[in-house]
Amino acid sequence: MRNFRIRVELVCTCETEQPAGETRCFLHDPEQEQGRNAGFSILDDLCTDSYLDVQKTARYFQMFVRRSWRALPLSAIRRLTVLPSDRSCKFCVTNHWGKRILIELMFGVQEGASDIFVSSQYTEAAYTPSTMWPESYAVAERKFFSHIARHAHPDTCYLRCLQLCVRCLLGRDFSTYTMKTVVMHLLSAMPLSNWHRGHFWEWLNSIMQYLQRCLKKKHLNHFFIGNENVPEEINLPLELQLAQPVNLFQHLTQNPYAFLHAQLEFEELLDRVRRMVLHGR
Repeated sequence: MRNFRIRVELVCTCETEQPAGETRCFLHDPEQEQGRNAGFSILDDLCTDSYLDVQKTARYFQMFVRRSWRALPLSAIRRLTVLPSDRSCKFCVTNHWGKRILIELMFGVQEGASDIFVSSQYTEAAYTPSTMWPESYAVAERKFFSHIARHAHPDTCYLRCLQLCVRCLLGRDFSTYTMKTVVMHLLSAMPLSNWHRGHFWEWLNSIMQYLQRCLKKKHLNHFFIGNENVPEEINLPLELQLAQPVNLFQHLTQNPYAFLHAQLEFEELLDRVRRMVLHGR
């Protein structure tokens, strides 16, 4: 996963975005200009050293939600509670009967006009700086599976296979993203007509065998980086299209203990998948 910092500058858009005679752009809005003259700036609220700060953005948005909620008629019959969160906006809406709805909003910045974003999610590191924004492929993944759904028969089993594998994960060496990557590679390499639900067990075995081969080779390519099989309708930045494939199992080549643990976890994962199919648990 690549990580980025986002530099922020105030730019005038009066001529390009605002109709004649309408409200001025954010830079020249009278209230904002007054605040800057008094020593305050939106950059101070959202940025650290001119770089967009995830934690400041989360606090700013939480404050905005609180203020906006009070002005809504819905606030008379629903209670909003903002929950602690450093890199997102979490809140709970409770009605008169005590029923609660938990909501989490993540923040993201689009990379140009592509389907790739940098997001407020945590990185894989133990510590994520507040000005660090990891790259997210969630939108590209959604478009990929939408593409598959449009071209596949209604009785295909790929989603059921993926859901079962994810349910059996132990959460350390093999993540949800690992399983999605394996399934996406298989879907792009094999005819969709072969994924008939009558072959569910065969395809489930194929997924586990593919993962096992990748584990033995200590090599699993990222699906969206340097992959010629990505559908054309998914808009990727040129640098990702031309990049060399990225090995998601690179850490296994550098740490023999991690590789041994991954092998043991795979055996347990395989056993859990088989028990889930045969016994439902």
